[in-house]
Amino acid sequence: MLTTQCPHLVLLPGLVNDSRLWQHQTAGLADIAHVSVGDLTKGHTIAEMASDVLASAPVGQFALAGLSMGGYVALEIMRQAPERVLALALLDTSARPDTPTALENRSAAIEQAEKNYQAVIEELMPKQLHPAHMDDKELVSMITDMALSLGNKTFIRQQRAIAERIDSIPSLSLIKCPTLVLCGRDDAITPIGLHQEMVTEIEGSGLSIIDDCGHLSALEQPTRVNEALAQWLTKITGN
Repeated sequence: MLTTQCPHLVLLPGLVNDSRLWQHQTAGLADIAHVSVGDLTKGHTIAEMASDVLASAPVGQFALAGLSMGGYVALEIMRQAPERVLALALLDTSARPDTPTALENRSAAIEQAEKNYQAVIEELMPKQLHPAHMDDKELVSMITDMALSLGNKTFIRQQRAIAERIDSIPSLSLIKCPTLVLCGRDDAITPIGLHQEMVTEIEGSGLSIIDDCGHLSALEQPTRVNEALAQWLTKITGN
């Protein structure tokens, strides 16, 4: 559906990320969209998070982009209210539920977060960032501060919600809006294959792979991500 008006764009953060995850998109896309960031810190399940976003989202239709956990929530929104979504972007995420190994790792992280949350965040960092970005002290500090600001209770609540998420593969073929799938080439958490799988199932979707990039593409390569999102938005604006 084409809209001649500047569309609303709702951005959904990942695990213990706040609006700072999307700071470059909020600023960089301001001329072509009314950008807001959803709050995923209150819900105890992915379904609750999706309901929270829908309740606070702009009235009517909007474009929707989610990164990592935000992608899980975005896929749930597509099940709860597909008529609200003009276009969908799934960044560094997966439609699959956790594997048994992932569930064990998540459980261990929850247990450790109850005792030493700082250590959990430090161990997670090299999985989130491309090796070249681990030396970016400002970036690492900001990601750490997001996690510490939200705290271990939010981390634990979100981890449990992620662990309990359903398999979204069967519902991918029902997505009919313009869809962008994007990931960092060196994403260690949700590799390229998981994104190729989504593109195969979502009719008319496209895959954008960002070089020199890990899991947090919106922060690691903001210019390239903004270019991809701007091009995606033209499919509903025609501009």
